Amino acid sequence: MNAKNEQKTDRPKVRFYEIDSEDQGQRIDNYLLKTLKGVPKSMIYRLLRKGEIRVNKKRTKPEYKLNDGDVIRVAPIRISENDNNKISTKLNVVAELEKHILFEDERLLVINKPSGMAVHGGSGLSFGVIEALRALRPDARMLELVHRLDRDTSGCLVVAKKRSALRHLHEQLRNKRVKKFYHAFVKGHWPNKLTKVSEGLRKNDLKSGERVVVVDNIDGKASETRYKVLKRFKGATLVRAFPVTGRTHQIRVHCQCQGHPIACDAKYGHEDFDKAAKSAGLNRLFLHAASITFEHPLSGDMITIEAPLDDALSKVLSNFPKENSNA
Repeated sequence: MNAKNEQKTDRPKVRFYEIDSEDQGQRIDNYLLKTLKGVPKSMIYRLLRKGEIRVNKKRTKPEYKLNDGDVIRVAPIRISENDNNKISTKLNVVAELEKHILFEDERLLVINKPSGMAVHGGSGLSFGVIEALRALRPDARMLELVHRLDRDTSGCLVVAKKRSALRHLHEQLRNKRVKKFYHAFVKGHWPNKLTKVSEGLRKNDLKSGERVVVVDNIDGKASETRYKVLKRFKGATLVRAFPVTGRTHQIRVHCQCQGHPIACDAKYGHEDFDKAAKSAGLNRLFLHAASITFEHPLSGDMITIEAPLDDALSKVLSNFPKENSNA
């Protein structure tokens, strides 16, 4: 009898989700992908197709946009143990990420993203920052990226915990009210007078399948980055970069086209300079999102979050030969 009861309690149950104003407006497939943690994407679409997921007791399609007050019914499903194991194998990554949280409240979370970690799974990567944060905050109703950082770039990454916050911050980004400052360690003597680079940028797919960005002032998209010298070294400069526009690889290509590629940039770098940087202990791209300033979506206050350089980057600056003159 006890065994039977135990088996019954182990059986998956019908799930109900009631939509409120925070979740309205998004597609049901996207909502379910975030809500049904561990359930494969293919299974969600199969359940929708078979009518085992219903909205207000009616069949629905993946592209249906949710309304305030909708009730979603999900038929009993068993989450694969293999999918749960994928999360459990990343516990060390998740635990480490907790130490990188710079700011958190009921609306937002800002993290100092480690270099080498993608912002989300995909392109052969099953686990990124957003998946790790969802494992770290399993009770969070939603966690969505407000913006992105390249995999090899470290620093401030903002994640919304409510849909209203996501909409508010996206509007700020569109209206260029968000300020993001980066620190880059570049080759050579960056001139003090070079405070702005405005070169059009175009994505270019190579025969190998690799995507690179090239300068193209005819067919490329208008782009602007503003710069300030922070510190000089022998044959190198630490600069602050402020991207006015937000093009793919913008800072990296704007540095390269001026003859000052960023240290250890696998796509746009300089071999001899990379060797010098590696001899000082650098083993990654030296591009760091040092701070971000925006209007808090609830209070309306302007806030600035700063992400300090990690020990590895700080060590490189300590080890690299200093410039003898103030020229």
